[in-house]
Amino acid sequence: MASALSDRLSRIVKEMRGQARITETNVTDMLREVRMALLEADVALAVVRDFIARVKDKALGQEVVGSLTPGQALVGIVNRELALTMGDGVADINLAAQPPAVILMAGLQGAGKTTTTAKLAKHLIEKRKKKVLTVSGDVYRPAAIEQLKTVTAQAGAEWFPSTPDQKPVDIARAAIDYARRHYFDVLLVDTAGRLAIDEALMREIQELHAVLKPVETLFVVDAMQGQDAINTAKAFKDALPLTGIILTKLDGDSRGGAALSVRQITGAPIKFAGVSEKLDGLEVFDAERHAQRILGMGDILALVEQVTAGVDMAAAQKLAAKVKSGEGFDLNDFLDQIRQMKQMGGLSSLMDKLPSAMAAKAGQVDMGRAEKDIVRKEGIICSMTLKERRKPEIIKATRKRRIAAGAGVQVQEVNRLLKEFEQMQDMMKKMKGGGMMKMMKRMGGMKGMPKLPGMS
Repeated sequence: MASALSDRLSRIVKEMRGQARITETNVTDMLREVRMALLEADVALAVVRDFIARVKDKALGQEVVGSLTPGQALVGIVNRELALTMGDGVADINLAAQPPAVILMAGLQGAGKTTTTAKLAKHLIEKRKKKVLTVSGDVYRPAAIEQLKTVTAQAGAEWFPSTPDQKPVDIARAAIDYARRHYFDVLLVDTAGRLAIDEALMREIQELHAVLKPVETLFVVDAMQGQDAINTAKAFKDALPLTGIILTKLDGDSRGGAALSVRQITGAPIKFAGVSEKLDGLEVFDAERHAQRILGMGDILALVEQVTAGVDMAAAQKLAAKVKSGEGFDLNDFLDQIRQMKQMGGLSSLMDKLPSAMAAKAGQVDMGRAEKDIVRKEGIICSMTLKERRKPEIIKATRKRRIAAGAGVQVQEVNRLLKEFEQMQDMMKKMKGGGMMKMMKRMGGMKGMPKLPGMS
């Protein structure tokens, strides 16, 4: 959806260049493109109609101020209305209850409830400093209980045991009693799903809701479901007092219309979004920032947060002090830089958050190949002795052959890595003793800039 809508809007902005004001004709032209992009993205027809009507009302008579063109002004209106369709800013999770605060996870089978339960546990432990217990009420799906046990351990939370021969309501009562006696802040209850809506599923989850009296009832929905997500959302809304939505698989190459539809269909705010398969791949949903990503403006704030979370500040400061003192930048430092990049989620994860114009330029690089190149570089350096890493100048032909064999690469790749390292080393020398500003001034005229690891 993001690329389709962004491409269509970019085309309209170009076509409207030179037009002095917003008219009914150019608004109609633009909204035709927006309508087509939304319908192609599987956004519910009722939501599309309402969205288009709101944008048209706001756009007609809109003054074009400052240096904005009519096209830019219309994109601004579309951006604001997209954000309003998905919510209003950030909807925080409610934990204001006598401990344990019970959170009930609802949704169809395959939406990612169990993994999302563990992701939410990790988020609550790390970001909210809560003591979290999880329990599975899914006594039907083979290995569902064991799956929750495994991912709960990976998330750093505690798991309450249950067995397939128990009734879900009995499991719920036992879990909440255990959580009270052991002073847990939050109890996350994973529930059974079905491949489609049925009466037995809805009756069971209503009984669980009555027993648990949850402070949050979160509907987990697959962003790749399209129109089916709308029907599922309506059914769960009718059965349960939903307090929030978690969108999963938002990083997929889906059309993603669910993100724009479920909020309006259920009336419940989108609280979280699953952005990767990893357990730390759960983001607090910000409607305004997501609207900007849909329109190809990128999400620079998310990029900064991701980089900040991934960077070892102590190691970065240590390297800065080392460079400033004039000590040599060696291959151990180069290896640290490569590992920092991997910790940030890799190149492709960073590129996803760039504005579309920048991402298009970056897209000229084969990201898959670049990621593999980073892994190979790490392998090459790890095949060196500690002495070779500290003194790369001693690495001659015989050593290169041994290193290449150890890393499973050709000697040419060892040569390429050493050349990149020399470029980086030269740059670090220029930073010594306040040379950073001089180097920055010269950067505009530099042709042979050193590449990031993996961007060869």
